[in-house]
Amino acid sequence: MTANASPRRWLFVLTILVGSFLLFLVQPMVARMVLPKLGGAPAVWNSAMLVYQALLLGGYAYAHWLGRFQIRRQAAIHVALLVAAALWLPIGIANIAPPAPGQEALWVPLLLIASIGPVFFVVAAQAPLMQRWFAADTRAGDPYILYAASNLGSFAGLISYPALVEPALPLAAQSWGWTAGYALLVALVAISAAARWRAGGEAVGAEAVADGEARPALRRQIHWLLIAAVPSGLMLSTTTHLTTDIVAMPLLWVLPLGLYLLSFVIAFSTMDRLVQTITVVAPAGLLSVGGLSLLSSGGGSMMIALSSLAMLFLVATALHGYLYHLRPAPRYLTLFYLIMSAGGVLGGLFAALFAPLVFDWVYEHPLLVLASAMLLPLPALFPWDQWLGLKPRAARWTAALLVAVAAFACWKMVDGWTGVVADVKWWGIVIFAIGLLVIGWRWAFVPVFALLMLGVGGWDTVQESFSGMRVRSYFGVYTVTDDPEHQQRRLAHGTTLHGLQRTEAGKQLEPTTYYGHQSGVGLTLDKAEALAGPDAAVGIVGLGAGTLACYRKPGQKWTIFEIDPVMVDIARDPTKFTFLSECAGDTPVILGDARLQVANQPPGRFDILVIDAFSSDAIPLHLLTKEAIGIYARAMKPDGILLIHISNRFFNLEPVLAAEAKARGWSAAIRIDPSPTGDDFSDLTGSNWVALTAAPQRMDALTGGIRPRKDSRNEGVWVPLEGRARFERWTDDYASTLPILFWGNIIGDRE
Repeated sequence: MTANASPRRWLFVLTILVGSFLLFLVQPMVARMVLPKLGGAPAVWNSAMLVYQALLLGGYAYAHWLGRFQIRRQAAIHVALLVAAALWLPIGIANIAPPAPGQEALWVPLLLIASIGPVFFVVAAQAPLMQRWFAADTRAGDPYILYAASNLGSFAGLISYPALVEPALPLAAQSWGWTAGYALLVALVAISAAARWRAGGEAVGAEAVADGEARPALRRQIHWLLIAAVPSGLMLSTTTHLTTDIVAMPLLWVLPLGLYLLSFVIAFSTMDRLVQTITVVAPAGLLSVGGLSLLSSGGGSMMIALSSLAMLFLVATALHGYLYHLRPAPRYLTLFYLIMSAGGVLGGLFAALFAPLVFDWVYEHPLLVLASAMLLPLPALFPWDQWLGLKPRAARWTAALLVAVAAFACWKMVDGWTGVVADVKWWGIVIFAIGLLVIGWRWAFVPVFALLMLGVGGWDTVQESFSGMRVRSYFGVYTVTDDPEHQQRRLAHGTTLHGLQRTEAGKQLEPTTYYGHQSGVGLTLDKAEALAGPDAAVGIVGLGAGTLACYRKPGQKWTIFEIDPVMVDIARDPTKFTFLSECAGDTPVILGDARLQVANQPPGRFDILVIDAFSSDAIPLHLLTKEAIGIYARAMKPDGILLIHISNRFFNLEPVLAAEAKARGWSAAIRIDPSPTGDDFSDLTGSNWVALTAAPQRMDALTGGIRPRKDSRNEGVWVPLEGRARFERWTDDYASTLPILFWGNIIGDRE
């Protein structure tokens, strides 16, 4: 298309790119800013996502309302609001009173709205508004293609923050950089308004349908809403599903959201053939990967994770391509985007808020996968009815017979799930093949797909919900299981072992997993009396199954900090685990984020403070900064010992703590214990524990003298931390995880 046929398209594309880039850059930036204030609770992140989606919906509603006016008036109002919103710049956290107990769920959205609400609201409106202004010139062409530019800008903003912005700039510089970008956006919006100053408010492009097109019917609008809601919810549920039952990979939340945005880029572009190809293969991809979505014991490998991400991309692209196919004329453009945004909020509410409150497992994921099957276009992959020359009635009866065969195969799988694995596999292949054959008949494809999900472990997952041994909170899914063969009771967080107790008589209270007597924490707590006297004060951050409680001796004063009330209920229930009830039943357990709660303790309280706050392999970054360590130092006695658990498959945290110890002039050592081998040690796991103290003599008393590092493992002895010459100390204002990633472990399978 020539330049005259699309007047100043580059200007509107640039404006949309800049606005969308800023929109998705500010979200992780603000989340990073509030981390020290609110802590790392998943409920905080859920609230942030819901606030973001609600503000986006508000911005789209405002753009839709603004469309009733002439371009000149639209421009005057919008530029004025952009200037007024600049009063909230540079980006920072609002100073509002802390919440009353139990009011955190309302206070977190209030804080976020007060901090960035006006700015986010007005920037969110620019994408649909610029498309409407673009279409006001009759020579401009289809404005919907500009939505691809909007999502491309969003994707760039999302990826650039963890990859470029956070590693390079402290938060203050990030805020001022974002402010400069906002000034550029205001200028671009003003120039775009000038380019359409003489245009009418309701003009449409020449490629649009006639001016007299009726307003889309309510049924069509509901269809838009559902098609938009399912990919939005599936994006969030895929993230939860991967981190709960597959692999807790760092920065994993970026990948589903990034693929979700890319699906819009492709669906709303001119890549029609690619969209058609994806639409054809999406049902088969949904069948092959989504059929495993009810399986709760599949283990975690990178191949499964990548397959889940591929399914999300195929489904989202196919559904968004269908949405683009159902788009109205440009005169209803803002209504279309308003309903799309409402669908996004609906999907987000279901996956982020409703599901954790109602379900005891990540059932939202298979439900949204099944909803995808109900909404996807289903072009026949194998038109066997045409190949065989069957009449429609005969083809339908044949398809119904295939559904009956699939039901029989599902029954055989459920009946033999704990029996002959080979039989289960072959019956699963039968259902999968039937699913491929009935693509094209939605009434047949959906039940066959559901039968496959139920047969491949789904029945066991559902039965587990009625056992009372699985519970869910905002922090994850916890399952208590018995292993009679090894005489163990296990606590799993998703697929990660979170605690273990022996059931053999006389051994129930022996420490297990990371907490054995040979571990860094075991050695330290065993020496607590020798280090600090018979009345040693000990603080434990992270309760788990309560294993460490059995290190407490009479006369010692212990305090335990735990963020999840559900974990406290599990640890205190003697029908599940007895560490806490039998060894330290009177020990106070303080609920809340560790950093915030330790800060409330009186100065100089603890002789030993243990930080064991990892959730699987996720880093509690706000617990490892200069300011956080300062809080611990204040809560400890001058010669107290700080013990931090840093076992992790994805991050090397030694440089972080080495830099902190060097800056404070503290003594520091690490004990690296490998996983024991042999049946006698099956209850223990390897661990890395770091000890830090301001008193060198206390470190000598603990370690008996730090040994020099002689090889790559230095197993079973206390050795110096490995620092890095140019590693920058983590602070609340600056911390990047990229320099400490074990890239090889991210690429490889889960161990």
